Amino acid sequence: MSVGTSTRPAPDLTCYLVTDEALCASVGRSVLDTVKAAVEGGVTCVQLRAKDANGGPFLEDVLEVAEAVGHQVPIIVNDRVDVFLAARALGAKVAGVHVGQADLPASVVRRLIGDDAYLGLSVGTAEEARIAAEEGSADHVGLSVLRSTSTKTDTPDVLGYEGCAELADLVNMPSCAIGGVTVADTGALVQAGVDGSAIVSAICCAPDPGAACAEVVAAWKEARQ
Repeated sequence: MSVGTSTRPAPDLTCYLVTDEALCASVGRSVLDTVKAAVEGGVTCVQLRAKDANGGPFLEDVLEVAEAVGHQVPIIVNDRVDVFLAARALGAKVAGVHVGQADLPASVVRRLIGDDAYLGLSVGTAEEARIAAEEGSADHVGLSVLRSTSTKTDTPDVLGYEGCAELADLVNMPSCAIGGVTVADTGALVQAGVDGSAIVSAICCAPDPGAACAEVVAAWKEARQ
């Protein structure tokens, strides 16, 4: 497992669910129901992502999920620092924020959210990984993307296992791969020095999200032995 340049801890990235409301709805579930099932299956971190939602409705969703499972698993808010801060101001148990390269700079986000919150950062190139390592604002990174998917369209070239290994080494902090990741990738990701799987479709669209998460967690446990 990578040792970060930051003194702050990172969440357990083993099975990192990134939610997608449309994908959940496509199989007849809400985001909340999907997250609850994932928590029962052992998901280790949940990122709530709502790219096209307005702040008010997204805040309501964050509050709902945090109320239900925030005491069991870290809840990370994607992109919207304002929604994270509003949720905390209302007493919700939200754990941190994840930002991309086109969002607010990680150094600024760190000042806004404080040192007690998790801060994840997407990196997709060697230069982005070097900057993240040198700056030290983030606790962990998402390596984007392992392979091309319909849910991650604003990314640089596909990394593959070799690219993930290169960036994980350069960034020198806990990392998870995202982009079409399935349980079958676990062994190769462990060999690449990656710390976890960030998964969207394979959990959101699963007939049983809990079972899907349990399978991922078991695969990582076995691959690390």
